[in-house]
Amino acid sequence: MNQWMEAIKAYIPYNEQEEKDKALIVGCMETYNNLLTRENPVAHFSSSGFIVNKTRDKVLMIHHNIYNAWSWTGGHTDGETDFLGVAIREAQEETGVKVVTPISKEIFSLDVLPVNGHVKKGVYVSAHLHLSMAYLVEVDEQEELTIKPDENSGVRWIPVNELDMYIDNEPDMLLLYKKFMNKIKEFNL
Repeated sequence: MNQWMEAIKAYIPYNEQEEKDKALIVGCMETYNNLLTRENPVAHFSSSGFIVNKTRDKVLMIHHNIYNAWSWTGGHTDGETDFLGVAIREAQEETGVKVVTPISKEIFSLDVLPVNGHVKKGVYVSAHLHLSMAYLVEVDEQEELTIKPDENSGVRWIPVNELDMYIDNEPDMLLLYKKFMNKIKEFNL
C-alpha cells in the first residue's frame, strides 16, 4: 500500500462528519485507481492549506474567480502523492507568499467537498467530488500578497471573528472553517 493511502487510513476523524467522509474516501480508494488525477470525473483528490497567522486570529484567504467567494487555497493533486507539498505550492501560487510553514506534516482534516458544475478556461466541468486533504500551515502576516489573476481576484488576511461576514454565501464552507478553528483551539495548535 502507498504511503499516502496509509496516512488516510490511519487518520483519526475529529467528528462524525470526518468519520463518514473518511469512509467515503477509503471506499473511493478501494473502487477507483485514478483518484490522483482529474481523469476520474466523479471524484478526485485535492489538497488545501488552511493558512493562519502566528497568533491564530487571522486566516489568509483568496477571492475565488469561479465561485465569486472568499476561500482557502488549494488545488488538484494532478498525479502527485506529496499532498502537503501540493498544499504549500498552491498557497504560494495563489497568494504570492514565499514562506509557508506546516504546523504539522500530518493531515489536519479529511473532507469530501461537492463541486458544482462550472466553466473553466472555456470548458464545462461537470459536478464532482473533491476528496480533500487539508493541512494547517502558518504564514507571516508581513509577507507581500499578490493575486493570481487566472484563479482569484483578491488575497486578504481575514480576522477569524469576521469569517462569517466574508463566507456568507457558502454556509457549508463556513462550517468547515469553524471546524478548523475549533480543532486549532482544542488541540492548541
